Amino acid sequence: MQSDDDLSVIESVDQFDDPLDRLESVDINVPRPDPEEMLPKLSDEDPSQRMLAARAFCELQDPRAITPLIQLLDDICPLVRVSAAYALGRNTSSKAVAALIDLLGRDWNGYVRKGIVWALGNGRDRASVQPLIHALKTDISAVRLWAASSLAQIAKLEYEDAITAMAPLIEGLRRDSVAAVRGNCAWAIGQLCRELPSNVVYATAIDALIEALVEDEDYSVKEDAKSALLRLGDPRGMQMIEDLELEGLI
Repeated sequence: MQSDDDLSVIESVDQFDDPLDRLESVDINVPRPDPEEMLPKLSDEDPSQRMLAARAFCELQDPRAITPLIQLLDDICPLVRVSAAYALGRNTSSKAVAALIDLLGRDWNGYVRKGIVWALGNGRDRASVQPLIHALKTDISAVRLWAASSLAQIAKLEYEDAITAMAPLIEGLRRDSVAAVRGNCAWAIGQLCRELPSNVVYATAIDALIEALVEDEDYSVKEDAKSALLRLGDPRGMQMIEDLELEGLI
């Protein structure tokens, strides 16, 4: 897909405050925005006001914001589009899924696509599984990372989706060039395995986690694989962890 792997698609990256970072560090002592004030700004002529309002709904949940936020996915300003995507990840709705999937396939901006895959994971709609698999296979590293996590959120809800998602996640764990993506694939595989019976797919997934634990060159990926195996409590995985610890290899 696009080659903006460093996400330097905006001239001044330092000025791009990723809403996902803000979602992960909300200060409970700061007053929340007023939805009555923010709703009209979603259609303001000034793009900075539209962006401000969309970001407010990354913290607020209000069903009245969903339709205007969907409309903002087509905004000419990428800062508005990414803010709208994250806001729709907070204000989830089946109405937004098709618009998010459509934008994922055509938006040139890596920040926007990253926000979309996060929002689709929160939406937990089965229609998102195949688009997220495509993103995991083809997109830039930041998008692949979140695609893996989002797949785990959605696919674990249905057995058929878990089976469908497992193969590309295993492929990502084994072959992705970026350690953080491989680590997220390990986490996602662990999440899906918790919903699977002890069948061939489960066994193949355990094999992949053990392989990563033993062979991956990155310590963080080894730790992610180990954590997944420990949470599962799989006998083969537990035995391998014990053996490697006795040998001082992990």
